[in-house]
Amino acid sequence: MSTQIAGGLPGTLRNLHTGVALYHPGTGRILDANERLLALFGYSLDQLRSMSVDEYSANTSSLSESDIVSRIRAAANDDPQKFRWRIKRADGDLRWMQVSLSSIRLGDRQYVLAEVTDVTSNIYDNRRVRLLTRILRHNLRNDTNVISGYADEIRSGAVEDSVREYAERINDKALELGRLSERVGQIEQVVSADYGTPTRRRASDVVHAVVEEKRRDYPRVTFTVEEHTEMWVRVDEAFRVGLAHAIENGAVHNTGDDQHVEVCVDESPNTGRTEVRIHDDGPPIPDIEVNALDESKSFSGTDHGSGVGLFVMKWCIESLGGELCIERDSGNNVVSFYLPPKTPPES
Repeated sequence: MSTQIAGGLPGTLRNLHTGVALYHPGTGRILDANERLLALFGYSLDQLRSMSVDEYSANTSSLSESDIVSRIRAAANDDPQKFRWRIKRADGDLRWMQVSLSSIRLGDRQYVLAEVTDVTSNIYDNRRVRLLTRILRHNLRNDTNVISGYADEIRSGAVEDSVREYAERINDKALELGRLSERVGQIEQVVSADYGTPTRRRASDVVHAVVEEKRRDYPRVTFTVEEHTEMWVRVDEAFRVGLAHAIENGAVHNTGDDQHVEVCVDESPNTGRTEVRIHDDGPPIPDIEVNALDESKSFSGTDHGSGVGLFVMKWCIESLGGELCIERDSGNNVVSFYLPPKTPPES
């Protein structure tokens, strides 16, 4: 226990499985820490008290000692900080830490509380997935272009109707693979949080903008937008992408003569959340596609969903703290997005 702090860390913090440290709000030096933090850093408490921030920061860290001390001082002034920091353990091992800094008062003195979690595995896993995804997308895009090109050549030179039909089928499948490549890229963006900073928007404004895009893409479809209740949401590009997929699904899969897609914005009567409902009069979404969204179920290699459009919708909305709901019956699909409601920004 530190002699510099009366009582040291409270027991509730000392016994946490998360690493916890107390920093001096002026010097940025560690004054006390729990056992979990000592294990993460690999130093004893006496060693950490005598060390500057720079001594246990990785040389390759993008954050300098002055950067860290500035963040500690900002937290001391009631400006909480959250960032990733690469540290150098006592054994020389470099590890990535997720750090949250906040002001805390112990007795009559103010300190900065650091909550530290090792996220090295998460970062490396994410990088591997992103690399694999990019390779997959690159290969898919190039190979489908080649397949599509050869299919066009076969179709243009074919004499028999059956050969032309086969060439058209090959070309259709190549186009499907190309769309799959695009959707894999969208999933990568959602999971890696590359959609930028969310902003508060009136839900109907975003809906109108996306519907106008789809009107140009699908002139044969009648689109309508209704706003029953003015609702505001915290959205980013992920919301637009998820909404575009839902609207497009209603347009693409409806082969009838009279095609409608209706989007309605309302307040959910049960929860008060923002509800964006996309209704189409096309054939019901197949069970196999909807069931594949249930992450609690396992599926064999022959009964999983073939597309990723619904996954894009699901992950886009869930990335914003929302929920996806799908209802179906004969000749109807209703895809609903439920998002936390937000107050309008001040004028």
